[in-house]
Amino acid sequence: MTKSSAAKAPTAKTTTAKTSSAGKSPSAGKTPSSAKTPKTQPASDPSDPSTAVTRVLPPISVTDTGSLQLTGIVKAPKISHHIVPPEEKAEAERAKREAEKSEKKAKKTPKTRIGKWWRRVQNSPDRVTLAMAIVALGVVYGDIGTSPLYMAQSFVSGQGGIQYADRQSVLGLLSLLFWSVTLITTVKYVLIAMRIDNKGEGGIFALYSMVRRYGKWLAYPAMIGGAAFLADSVLTPAVSISSAVEGLQTIPQLEPIFDANDNLTLMITVCIIVVLFAIQSRGTESIGKVFGIVVMIWFSFLAVVGVANLGTDWTVFAALNPWYGIDFLLFDPGNKAGLAVMGTVFLATTGAEALYSDMGHVGRGNIYATWPFIKIALILNYFGQGAWILRNQHNESLYGIKSLNPFFQMMTPSLRSVAVVLSVAAGVIASQALITGAFTMVSEATGLNWMPHLQVRYPARTRGQLYIPAVNIVLCAATLSVLAMFKDSEHITAAYGLALTITMITTTILLAAYIWCAWKRRVFAIVFAILFLAIQTLFFIASMSKFLHGGWFTMLLTLAILGIMVTWDQGTKVERSQRRHMWPKEFLPALDALHRDFKIPYYADNLVYLTSDPELRRLDTDIFYSIFANHPKRARAWWAVSVQVTDDPFTREYSVENFGTSFLFRVRIRLGFKVSQNVATYLHQIMHDLINDGTLPRQTVIYPKVDEDPEIGTIQYVLVHKALMPESKITSRGATSLRVKYAIRHLAGNPVKWFGLSAYNPVVEVQPLFVSTNKVPALKRVALRRAKKPITLQEIRAEQREEAENERAAAIAAAESEAAARTESVAGSVQTDLTRTIEVDGQTVAHPRSKPNFDLRPASSVGE
Repeated sequence: MTKSSAAKAPTAKTTTAKTSSAGKSPSAGKTPSSAKTPKTQPASDPSDPSTAVTRVLPPISVTDTGSLQLTGIVKAPKISHHIVPPEEKAEAERAKREAEKSEKKAKKTPKTRIGKWWRRVQNSPDRVTLAMAIVALGVVYGDIGTSPLYMAQSFVSGQGGIQYADRQSVLGLLSLLFWSVTLITTVKYVLIAMRIDNKGEGGIFALYSMVRRYGKWLAYPAMIGGAAFLADSVLTPAVSISSAVEGLQTIPQLEPIFDANDNLTLMITVCIIVVLFAIQSRGTESIGKVFGIVVMIWFSFLAVVGVANLGTDWTVFAALNPWYGIDFLLFDPGNKAGLAVMGTVFLATTGAEALYSDMGHVGRGNIYATWPFIKIALILNYFGQGAWILRNQHNESLYGIKSLNPFFQMMTPSLRSVAVVLSVAAGVIASQALITGAFTMVSEATGLNWMPHLQVRYPARTRGQLYIPAVNIVLCAATLSVLAMFKDSEHITAAYGLALTITMITTTILLAAYIWCAWKRRVFAIVFAILFLAIQTLFFIASMSKFLHGGWFTMLLTLAILGIMVTWDQGTKVERSQRRHMWPKEFLPALDALHRDFKIPYYADNLVYLTSDPELRRLDTDIFYSIFANHPKRARAWWAVSVQVTDDPFTREYSVENFGTSFLFRVRIRLGFKVSQNVATYLHQIMHDLINDGTLPRQTVIYPKVDEDPEIGTIQYVLVHKALMPESKITSRGATSLRVKYAIRHLAGNPVKWFGLSAYNPVVEVQPLFVSTNKVPALKRVALRRAKKPITLQEIRAEQREEAENERAAAIAAAESEAAARTESVAGSVQTDLTRTIEVDGQTVAHPRSKPNFDLRPASSVGE
């Protein structure tokens, strides 16, 4: 193009498009320089191809792309300030009615001493209500209520048959049984242990949480006892339900069916257990009332059957004299089992620990009100079975019955069918008591950092009644494994009770520590410890006879659960040895610099981290280093969100700390235990609230989003996991604990699933856990031998230059050689012309030609 034509070219015109900050897209914010510099595009003029036209492309705005915002396609959850769930309305109405009743009662002044005493009881933790008393029957007493099903059977089997169960042995058994139930269940648990509660909660872990400040060593008996209780929870459903179902074999009409199908009892038991675990998600409050009525009928049935078999011979009550028990245990040669008979006696007390653990479900006062009825019914039934054994000691028709069970045999065949139905129901209820107790203990162990955090649901109106899906699945699988291994109740009973003796011993140690340190009753603590440790150690020694007959299984379970607790506790201590939190002066300057660094594109508009730390004025180091690790994660706003579950069922609250910035927010969400933990939906509401009050800058987006919320930018959730560094200064035990802890946590699940964030594609990061590290010794540098071939860049290039020079010299030499050859060839041909060959004497010889006789000089030189 010539100068003249260039001069004639039209000047490019530029226009600047102004857009508001609300119209900018998040992607535009990633490269701020591009937003300031208008983009140009060359265009061709049809009339003059050589003409260059520059057009300005303004940034895309919401107005230009309004059609991209689609609504009604995705049904994303929304927040409403006006909707009240039906269950919350019902709870509010119930609370209102109770408040009105309490107000009316408060206006009535009791006139008698009994009335005043009752008023004080109803205003204390010992409050009693008819509804919860019925629930207590169903939830608390199921385990101890099934002991009559197999206790006498175990005694007769240990004696070698009913023919060897004489009067002295029967009275001795009943005496040991009565005083064991009285001392252990009534005195130790009902009268003493239940006075020591942690905000209404009972159990060995709740007890430990109150005494741990008195000595670190108390953690070990608490762990051992809790592990043994959970191991025993696996056997209780198996032994209770299978022993009840086996009662069907004693009904004459059904005997042929069971004889033809050996595994029929096992299959029925499996079906009942599967159904039982399947309904756990509905909670114990709804089924507790039904169970309570059934248990009331069951214990009434036990009392009536016991009285009927006592008849007019009440001489068996001579066993209330403790000497009969001592004499039978230590001096009677008719005691075929020896000290092992205490393992049989212990079966009558197996529900005592569950009674203490389930206290938080029903309240202490309701247990106080119902225990007398329970104990009387049990004693009447046990003594009735003893009377039946004495009457039938010489009944030869009973000698050949395999696994003779006095409980079913002492009834008429017509009554046996009713007993089987009720016993199956009682077995289910016993299993329920242990399952709910296991849920409570796992939840308490989690609070002590002895077990992984698991998803907890609260299906009832009170927080004490909870449901843990992972524990429910594990218990169900373990119980079915026990049934597959032991087949029937007789073999399961051989393993049952051994682990629970360990729990009772460790509970006694913790109770004595509390009485000594908290109550300051030193003498009482010593007497309490000596008495109950002696009795329960005797139970443990007697139960060890069961070790080879199946007790090894519960001990293995106990060790496995104990291993989880110990490794989780040790791993947590190792993690806490690392600095876990930062204060504002440590993290704010760095985050502010990153937020203003426009050279780094946005990782996301909102980067959300889930944390278990409820403190709002600090930041986890995990979050800080996740933001800066590798490529810094720049965002419009960083969020650290923690979720707390409150004791109130319908709490919905949140608090925010922004540290005076517009880019960092610490959020604490407090939700009632009945409120769905939908963190994503609640976080959208929090963001809108902060935008409306000007705390959070607007993040208007123009492209479609799954949440259909164009006023909030993209959200990326991040979950941080830790990993141990190889050079960490840590013992092999600590390293093993951490590895096991992380493996268990991987299996147990994570908050991403619990809080419903899986659909948002959260990022799971792994960060190194820097415990104090060992100094790594420096490496010694060893000189290498000189290489025969060039290996450095300089040597390689010199070699290449040398090769090139050699090739060039060779080419020149070849060219010169070729030129010389041509010259020599020309010279040869000239020489050939100057000689001639002649034949002389038959030989050819060269002969020089004669010189020409003319001058070869140039013509111009001729004549000179």
